[in-house]
Amino acid sequence: MDPDEGLTAVDNIVTQFSTYEDFLDSQITTVDLYYLEDESLARQLVELGYRGTGEVVKREDFEARKAAIEIAMLAERTQKKTLTSAGKDLQDNFLKALALREEDNRNGKVSTVIFIRDRNSHGQEVSGYIDYAHRLKIEDFEVYFSGKRRLLPKPTDMSFYNWDSHIAVCNSTPNYQVIADNPEGLLFKYKRDRKILNVDPKTLPGDNSTRTPIQTELYIQAVIFDHISRRKT
Repeated sequence: MDPDEGLTAVDNIVTQFSTYEDFLDSQITTVDLYYLEDESLARQLVELGYRGTGEVVKREDFEARKAAIEIAMLAERTQKKTLTSAGKDLQDNFLKALALREEDNRNGKVSTVIFIRDRNSHGQEVSGYIDYAHRLKIEDFEVYFSGKRRLLPKPTDMSFYNWDSHIAVCNSTPNYQVIADNPEGLLFKYKRDRKILNVDPKTLPGDNSTRTPIQTELYIQAVIFDHISRRKT
């Protein structure tokens, strides 16, 4: 039997029966019980492969797959619960765009860089590039999706510039290396596949990357860059 077919067969059995004993019982016939006169002995013979009406599955294989499936299901439920955009009545295009990308950024399928230009609470114009996946990990986005606060660049983001005070800061993140000394402008290298993301609006963003300007009433300007890693893991 092909290993994948065998795994599928075990998975089918594991999802069908709550315990290994339930599975063994399903393999015992009334004839077996009549001649053996002992349910425990009948179970042992099924487990050893001497009796039974179907697939032979070892106890350790059953319990290992049972545990793996339960962990996977728990992880899926946890993932769904962590989507802070879920169930929100989002009106602005910017928040809708972030919500659309939240799950893929949390699970690593997509890496999104957000450019925002607007005025902070002091009335100063600021702009910067935000590593969305990184901010999702270190910050609760509930306040942004609920409209209690606006997402703005910080001096701790990949790039931050205060147009009034002329403070400029660049920081690499767990996902991106900042290349600030490039003569043609700011570049970000995605660490997973080492591809370059070019944020210059006059050029293409790079391999496996897209640039999407967002029409929004929340900011002076907002642009979303999406990068899909092709590196096999």
